[in-house]
Amino acid sequence: MLRALSMRVGSAFLGLRIAVRTMTGVPTVSLPELRLLLASGRARLIDVRSREEAAAGTIPGALNIPVSELESALRMDPATFQALYLEEKPKLEDENLVFFCQMGKRGFQATQLAQGLGYIGARNYVGAYKEWSENDR
Repeated sequence: MLRALSMRVGSAFLGLRIAVRTMTGVPTVSLPELRLLLASGRARLIDVRSREEAAAGTIPGALNIPVSELESALRMDPATFQALYLEEKPKLEDENLVFFCQMGKRGFQATQLAQGLGYIGARNYVGAYKEWSENDR
């Protein structure tokens, strides 16, 4: 009986998670999924926290573009982006362009912004740096 209750609660939680994804309209990535994407080299991470926050610690391989300058960065021509950020500018069709911040709000905003500019693979890491740092192994 306990197992059946557990399964129903799990199913309800899964349904809630799907509903939240649908309500927000922003594709997300979980910690286990992010770890798999990073291990396979299939994710591009953008840390949208301030430079000071990112300097104190970030997810390895993340590019720091503070949310306050993200729109102008994503609108730049590729050569200017490369000169300023020392990395290739993401392409509109890139898959798994993952944005994150400290707690989730700025990452959500960044993902919405990128989607609005046509970045079809924009996703928000909902656990944010807080979850990453608490589970970093």
